[in-house]
Parts: sequence; structure tokens; C-alpha cells
Amino acid sequence: MTDDGDRSNDDPDTDANAEWPVSLSGVTESVVATLGPNGLWNLAALGLFAAERGDHPVTARTWGNTRTRRNFHRQGEGYVQFVDDPLVFADAALSIVEREKPVLESANAWVRVSVERIDSGTDDGTDWEEWALRPLESVIETETVPTIDRGFGAVVEATVAASRLDVPGYDEERLRERLAYCDSVVDRAGSQREREALERVREHSAW
Repeated sequence: MTDDGDRSNDDPDTDANAEWPVSLSGVTESVVATLGPNGLWNLAALGLFAAERGDHPVTARTWGNTRTRRNFHRQGEGYVQFVDDPLVFADAALSIVEREKPVLESANAWVRVSVERIDSGTDDGTDWEEWALRPLESVIETETVPTIDRGFGAVVEATVAASRLDVPGYDEERLRERLAYCDSVVDRAGSQREREALERVREHSAW
């Protein structure tokens, strides 16, 4: 394995026919589990950028010197999971969550991916790295009828805004206005679980 997080093509656990368990378009929010040096799996939010063409990989970016970035370099892989529990997502996005096992009980589907760093740079003083994600194995745990939930969407947007509050290059006043709007959406259209998730956003951030 190289320092860039490349994974050997001779890995016996790699399935050449493995595919993503869900269709991806635009930017899809997920929770990724990566193995840390302490032997525990760290959870974090990870935005997945859909492939522009069929021969291009799905990509994701890590921002700053996060556990996910370091574990990608260290291990060269992770477990990407698709969840619809707002509390699980808020905790993963804004706090340190470590577990003994990588796959969440609330995951509707998951995919073990190899990761390869393909680009890097700095944006407004924050270092970023771009990764190509390729599926090694995947499982669909549950199948549900799709629904549109404004409350859950507002929680996701709140985690993004809250994570940028103390980051140079972002307008704090505009971020707080966005958080206030997300709060109003959850208050009007969210479930009790989503209201609890928004409280977690407050607890885990400078909001």
C-alpha cells in the first residue's frame, strides 16, 4: 500500500464485479467508517460526488487534517454507509464517534471501498484532498419506499453550516442565517427525531 492510500489489485477480498448499492447523482451524503490506529472505527459524514461518466469513479473530498483523511492514508479503504437517521448523521458529521464494528445498525445499505488520492489543494486556508472511491463489496440491508423529508434535509444543511462556523473564508453571519432557516424548517416540518438531531448540531458546534 502506498502513502497515497492505493490498494493492491491483488487483494483477495476485492470483488471485481462489486457495484455501488444505490444510484448516485449530484452529491449524496453518507456516513463513512474508517479504521483508526487505536483499532476503533471512526464515523464521519462524507459527500459522494457522482461519476461524470461510466468510466469515472465516484469521488469525495476530505477537508483539513481529519481522522478520515489520516485513516484513508493509513488503511486505503473504508465503509461508506447510507443512513436515514438524522441523529446518527448529526453525530457523525460534527462529533467524534468511534465503534468496534464498522457497519451501523441503522445503515440501509453499505459498500466497502478502496480509496486513492487523486488531487489536493488549499481553499481559503484549508487543505483538502480528493479521493477516488471504488467498491470492493456491497450489501443492501433494507429496501424502503422513497419519501421526501424536509426536516432531514434541513438537518443535513445545518451540519454543513455549523461545521464551517469557525473556518476562515466563510461569512459567519450568513452561516448563522442559514442555521436559523434550517431551525425554522425543522420546527415546522421535522419529526421529533429531527428536532433532537438539530439539538445535537447545537451541542457539537459553535452555533
